[in-house]
This record gives sequence, C-alpha cells and structure tokens, in this order.
Amino acid sequence: MKKTYFLLVLLVFFLGACNQQKSQKIRIIIDTDANNELDDQHALAYAFLNPEVFDVRGVTVNNTDNGFGIQGQYDEAQRIIQLFDLEDQVPLFLGADEDYEQIAPHIQEEGFDGQLAVDFIISEAMKTEKAKLVLAPIGKLTNIALAILKEPKIVDKIKVVWLGGNYSSPGEYNLVNDNSAVNPVIESGVEFEMVTVRYGQPTATDAVRVTPDEVAEHLAGKGPVSKNTITGRHGGTFNRFGDYSKDLFDHASMHGYPPSRALFDMVVLAVLKNPEWGTKHEIPAPKLVGHAWEDQPENPHKIIYWDEFDRDGIVNDLFEKMESTTPTN
Repeated sequence: MKKTYFLLVLLVFFLGACNQQKSQKIRIIIDTDANNELDDQHALAYAFLNPEVFDVRGVTVNNTDNGFGIQGQYDEAQRIIQLFDLEDQVPLFLGADEDYEQIAPHIQEEGFDGQLAVDFIISEAMKTEKAKLVLAPIGKLTNIALAILKEPKIVDKIKVVWLGGNYSSPGEYNLVNDNSAVNPVIESGVEFEMVTVRYGQPTATDAVRVTPDEVAEHLAGKGPVSKNTITGRHGGTFNRFGDYSKDLFDHASMHGYPPSRALFDMVVLAVLKNPEWGTKHEIPAPKLVGHAWEDQPENPHKIIYWDEFDRDGIVNDLFEKMESTTPTN
C-alpha cells in the first residue's frame, strides 16, 4: 500500500513538472510566406531548433508576390517541417491567397480564401491556457486580420508579433503586400508588436545579416539529420537544414543579390526567445495611410516596435543551435 502511494506521488510530481515545463514554453503559431525569400525558412528552423522555448502549435501560410502562389508557399514550409521530422507534430494549413479587403466580405461563407488557416488560428486561440497564444506573422497580416474579423473574442487571447512595417519609414514588403490588413489588426486593440525592417539601415532586421562564408562554416553540414529526404525548391536533395540553407544562399547569390543576406523573419523568434537581443519602444498605436505611418499621439491603445538588434547574439545563437544538434558520428 505504501509502495503504491509512493508511486502515485511520484507520478503526480512528474506530470506536474511536465505540465509546468510545457506551460513555460511560448505557445506559438508561425504564419509565413515561406517561399518568398530565404529568411522564412531560417525562422521556421530556428523555432524547431529551440523546442525548449517554443511550443509550435502549427504553421499557416499566406501568399505574397514572390512566392509562386499559395501552393508554393505551402510546399516550402512543408519542406522545412519535413527536414525536422515534425510532420506528425506541427500541422500546416493553407491560408490567404488574396488580400484582406477582397476576402473580408466573404468571411461567413464556407470555403472562403484562407479558411483553413483562419479557423485553425481561432481554434488554438480559444483554448483555455494561462498565457496568450503568440501569433508570429512573418509575411502579410491577412490571416490574422481575417481571424480577428471572424471571431473578435480572440483579441484578448492572442499577442501578435509581426515582422513588417518600417516604422517610422514608409513601405515594407510584408506591409505593401496587403496594406488593407494592417489597420484592422491594430485597431482591434490586440496586443501588437512590430519587428522593424528598415532596408539599408543598421538599426533594424536588415542589419541581421550572414555572409556566404559564414553559411559555409556554420550551417552547411550542420543540424539534425532527417529521416526524410526532400527535394529543394531549386532542385537537389537534402536531409538536413544546414545543407538546404547553403543551397538557398547559393541560389540567391547566383541571381545577383548582395553577398550577405538578412535573416529578417528569424529575428521575430529570436527576440521572443531573448528580449535582450533587441530594443522595445512603446508608442500610441499609429495608423497606416496608404503605405505610410501616421502617428496618433492621443491614441490610448499602445503598441510596441522593436529595433537596434544584437546581430551577433542572434546569429551566433543560430550557429550554436545548429552545431549542438549535429550528430557526432
């Protein structure tokens, strides 16, 4: 009897410890235009390399100009999930192809554009959890805006951390791919953070860059080996992310891009993991007018924007994670 009681106490303690560990993780959905560039792939990989930090509930995709259609976005996200053998653990959903203003009038219709992703976001947000669900849109904001429109109750249950918006400069790729989705998200009153881009400036994610030499030294041949072998978007076969990363960089260089490449989207995951790797600014929520920001000093709703990122801290953490997950035999 005493032995049975002792075993039950141990079991309760173990289950409690497991639940506490899981609750301390960041419950997150990554919303991505994965086939647009090469930073989305590294953002997904970084999340998967940090399972002690991120509880990735799923991945949703959206379509932007350079992704070869919504199916192309889906296929690329699926490749990264497969490279980490997570296809049975991380569900993947098709999201919005068109813009918010085109889809919104049909939000109550069955089979509207993006419904699978939108319904998944709502379902996860409405689950009873201590901490808010983090939505990490690293493409346009369309899926998030549609989810809020369809079920406004999720506003109090989510935090949105967006890679986009050059605040306070006008224009930015994710923003201009659907500027109609931006104000509906911010004006909903949702907890909202903007990880800034600022092309060509040293103050934001455009400065978090890696060179081909760094990729060859720290990424190629590194990372966990998958039981899957995927065909890359440029051809070739791969069974670890480090080799696929090098292939993505090689093809970017072949098409005349600058030698170093920014890991824009990965910075969202990095500052969620370690807020010391960036600087946060709280401001009254601005309004987007066209592609430019208009400040609203009297707005009681506050948002956060991030800049001044620790490039070395972020990039070296990626390199260290890749190294530590590389098989030794």
